[in-house]
Amino acid sequence: MAKRKNTLTRFFEDIVDDTKDFVDDLLDRAKDLETDVRDSVKDAVDDDDDASGDVSSLKAQLTALQAKVEELTALSAKASTN
Repeated sequence: MAKRKNTLTRFFEDIVDDTKDFVDDLLDRAKDLETDVRDSVKDAVDDDDDASGDVSSLKAQLTALQAKVEELTALSAKASTN
């Protein structure tokens, strides 16, 4: 097997090759990060849709509870006047 000569041209070739590999790795990691962030945002948005249904349900329960409290207050006031 022939030994490779160390020349100035080989030196620059190695630098360019290493730089290309480095940039390629950076781009791959950036793509992975972009995908992970996109998935996280989608999950957060999807969770908000479920939360809006929960808020509506809580509002309905609160309205029913307020009506019950008003009814009990009226009954209590009626009982205290008798």
